[in-house]
Amino acid sequence: MATQPPGQRKLQILQALAAMLEHPKGEKITTAALARRLEVSEAALYRHFASKAQMFEGLIEFIETSVFGLINQITERQPDGLAQACDILAMLLHFAENNPGMTRVLIGDALVGEDERLQQRMNGFYDRVELALKGALRQAAADAAAGSAAAAGSAAAAAADGDERDVAARAGLMVAFVLGRWHRYAKSGFTLAPAQDANTQIALLLR
Repeated sequence: MATQPPGQRKLQILQALAAMLEHPKGEKITTAALARRLEVSEAALYRHFASKAQMFEGLIEFIETSVFGLINQITERQPDGLAQACDILAMLLHFAENNPGMTRVLIGDALVGEDERLQQRMNGFYDRVELALKGALRQAAADAAAGSAAAAGSAAAAAADGDERDVAARAGLMVAFVLGRWHRYAKSGFTLAPAQDANTQIALLLR
């Protein structure tokens, strides 16, 4: 590790932390435990991160950059509002499935007992996801207003009637659905895949 550039060292620390999060019943996550895993001193960790909270912030930054980058790709390539919402929900579920350790950060489980600003940042993450879903549903309203309400289904039709409360309620329900799937995945010991059989449930949410 000593011969690696600083950026690579920071990445290795974050990867080790994420790997430890995949074993919630294992060793308590402390800087000492993390240092043992990496076979370095705690002082070596603090040369790259001022605190454990800053390490978790690094994981959250990775989550934010990855998820919102993918949301931007979805909205850019997919003009249909309901299809955007469907793709965003599926992406969120697959992201957790591909990053099990990160899932414990996503649901806040790994942040219990840590600096409260970390959970506040995750709360902001949920708000941004909900905002993206609202945007997709508003796009569905525009699709419906353009004459596609019959094909788009009741979600678009309701939004087309100008009911912003419906848009907000549906977006909130979608976020709750994703959080529930993430939570079940983490609490099952990462055995119940969040995307398993999710397509049918997502279709029901978007009716």
